[in-house]
Amino acid sequence: MANTQAMTTSFMGELMTATHNFGVAPTRGTTAVDSFKAALYLTSATVNASTTAYSASNEVSGTNYVAGGVAVTFGTPPTATNSSTTAGVAFVTPSASITYTTVTLSTAFDAVLIYNSTQSNKAVSVHTFGSQTITAGTFTLTMPSNTTAAALLRIATT
Repeated sequence: MANTQAMTTSFMGELMTATHNFGVAPTRGTTAVDSFKAALYLTSATVNASTTAYSASNEVSGTNYVAGGVAVTFGTPPTATNSSTTAGVAFVTPSASITYTTVTLSTAFDAVLIYNSTQSNKAVSVHTFGSQTITAGTFTLTMPSNTTAAALLRIATT
């Protein structure tokens, strides 16, 4: 088993049905922006492009870690660009780092699943990093710049 970084296949299809709303001015039937969460997974888990929804199976557990993870804030709506010299790119990045405060996670973990808790816990993406453990500390995932080249979630045309 291994965790693999990927935008989930189900998420890409759900974009076409307007299932997920990262923005502040939705166009689907509701005016509320969706809530997203980030859950950490053990190195022995298998979360990848085939993951369709959050599951507590193989999620980390420990002191001050709440099953389901923490809230992810998308303060800036997705952006799309296109020009005569570059392919079109749509992108979005959480507006703040993802932080797990004063946790003890003694079993090794190496992945985070971002998922839409408003929409039946549907998976968005899996991000991997080096194997970690933490004792009574704060674990922070620092977010990249919200740009066409660095955003956490990017979709590009060719």
